[in-house]
Amino acid sequence: MTEEISAVSDDNFEEEVLKSEIPVLVDFWAAWCAPCFMVAPALESLVENYQGKLKVVKLDVDKNNKTAAAYGIMSIPALLLFKEGEIKETIIGAQPKENIENAVKRHL
Repeated sequence: MTEEISAVSDDNFEEEVLKSEIPVLVDFWAAWCAPCFMVAPALESLVENYQGKLKVVKLDVDKNNKTAAAYGIMSIPALLLFKEGEIKETIIGAQPKENIENAVKRHL
């Protein structure tokens, strides 16, 4: 059984992302964003392929604008890879699975 992509919020971002012992890929998205749904299959694949090595979470920018603003999110989808509390990669816009996976692999 694979882990699911969980939602994070302004309230638990620090605990779930910044303090995570494994790298975390954060998908900054919104329900009205069509390109955000285009990257979902790639993210689900990463969850399956890197179980235990990578955590993938989603943050709804409309409901959690404090965190989105803190990281300067101006365009979505925006994927930020955090490792040891620091941003290691930033991917803006709908990208092919290979691009996302290559960015992640550099930090595992």
